[in-house]
Amino acid sequence: MPLALLHTSPAHVPVFDALRDAGHPELVLRHLVLEDLLDRAGESGPQAVAGDVEAVLVAAVAEGATAVLCTCSTIGGVAESLGPALGVPVLRVDRPMAAAAAREERVTVIATVAATLPPTLALLAEEADRAGRRPPEVRTVLVEGAWERFEAGEHDGYLDLVAEATDAVTDADVIVLAQASMAGAVTRTVTRIPVLSSPRPGLAAAAAAAASVGRADHS
Repeated sequence: MPLALLHTSPAHVPVFDALRDAGHPELVLRHLVLEDLLDRAGESGPQAVAGDVEAVLVAAVAEGATAVLCTCSTIGGVAESLGPALGVPVLRVDRPMAAAAAREERVTVIATVAATLPPTLALLAEEADRAGRRPPEVRTVLVEGAWERFEAGEHDGYLDLVAEATDAVTDADVIVLAQASMAGAVTRTVTRIPVLSSPRPGLAAAAAAAASVGRADHS
């Protein structure tokens, strides 16, 4: 069944295509890339782009998408909230990662965009509450200068900075890489602390949601 992916960078397209090929070859992906959403959400808050996100998702559903995955952590909550009105599952890529992290006592969240931190912290608290746990003790790290490298297309340099920041963490039970763009840093780290990234578990959850819709349609 077709799964629409809402991205704020074209760099995510090959990442999710590769994950689909490796784990969900039957899944049809439709990539929707709107780079300006992240900039505007960073300037005015995620709700400032809610109307545009809704318009994009309505069009995607009209074109046959049976589920939607938002791969941007900054606007993921906005996208997710539109699901009931759209009538299809709308998932944020970082929720499965947050659910895993919320089981730990001490969490360090690493981000390269400041606007990503508030929604990520809120999600961690939400997942802890859902699991009946106290919210974890959360420390945040904003990797200065990294996002400028990403925007310049210097992805290796970007991931190296993220990996350096990750390896500098010493007092956490788990490290969360808040943005999907950071996932490649996992293989560049040497820390013994578990490092979580969102693309793989996020896509798996979305694939399951799309499949469940397909089964319901044929029952």
